[in-house]
Amino acid sequence: MESILVTGATGNVGRQVVSQLLAKDVRVRAMVRTPESAGLPPQAEVMRGDLTVSASLDRCLDGVDTVFLVWCAPATAVAPSLERIVAHARRIVFLSNLTVRDGIEEQAYPITTLHARIERLIEVSAVPCTFLRPGAFATNALIWWAPQVRAGEVVRWPYPGAVTSPIHERDIAAVAVRALCEDGHTGAKYILTGPQSLTQRDQVRTIGDAIGLPLRFEEIPPESARGELMNMMPASIADMLLDAWQNIEYAGSATIGKPAPVTSTVTEITGVPARSFRDWAVDHAVEFQQ
Repeated sequence: MESILVTGATGNVGRQVVSQLLAKDVRVRAMVRTPESAGLPPQAEVMRGDLTVSASLDRCLDGVDTVFLVWCAPATAVAPSLERIVAHARRIVFLSNLTVRDGIEEQAYPITTLHARIERLIEVSAVPCTFLRPGAFATNALIWWAPQVRAGEVVRWPYPGAVTSPIHERDIAAVAVRALCEDGHTGAKYILTGPQSLTQRDQVRTIGDAIGLPLRFEEIPPESARGELMNMMPASIADMLLDAWQNIEYAGSATIGKPAPVTSTVTEITGVPARSFRDWAVDHAVEFQQ
C-alpha cells in the first residue's frame, strides 16, 4: 500500500490532510516536532522530524512514496531538506501560495520568494509534483480576530474594505488529497480560493452572524495594527499583509468595486463546491466563543 508523508501535520491544513487521507484508507505518516502533543488520529503513524534538522528527515522518508510538503522552517533549511525529500519521494504536493508569479526571479514578498524558490527546486529535481497556490486562509480570522471577539463585540482592525476570497482549510486539504492519491495532477499549479469575494468588514459580520453577536468593525491606523500583527507573526509577514490590504483597499474594492479573484478549482478537482466563509464561521463558531 502506498505510504504518504505529511509534513506540517499539526497545522490547520496538514491536520485536515491527515484526516482525509485516513478516511480513504491510505497509510499516513505524520511528521511533527513533538509527537507526544500532536493529538493526531491513532491510525496515523506519528514520527518526530524537523525541516530545520535535515538528518531527521531520513527516518521519516524511509519507505514513503509521496510527500505533502508544508514549509514551516527558515529559508536556510531549504537546500539540505529538499535534497533529502526529492531523493526519496516519487511524488510531491507542495503547499505554496497565490502570490507566487512564474518566471520572475524577484517576487513581491519574502514568503513569496521562499515559496517560489522551493517550487523551482522541486521542478528541477524532475520528481513529479503538484503545487497548490491558495489565497487567503479563512483560518486567519481565528488568529486575528478571535481574541477580540471573545473579549467583546468590537473588532479593531485596519482596512475594512480590503477584499479577499477566504478558503476553508478543508477544501485546500481535499484538493491536496486528490493530488496525492490520483494520477493526472503532475505539473499542475492550482489556484485555490473560496467561492466569495468579501471585505474584511463583511467577514467580521459573517462571524457575528454565526455566533449570534452583532460584531462591529472599528477601523484602526495601519501603524497600530502593525504592532498587534508583530505579536502574532514575523515583521516581514505583517508588512506583507498591510501592504497587500492597502493596495486592495485603495486600488481595488474601495474605489472601483473590484472583487478578489475567485476560482472554481476546488469544484473542478473534488466535484464538490467550495465551502463559503459562512460555512467556515459556523464550523469554528465555538473557537470565537470560548
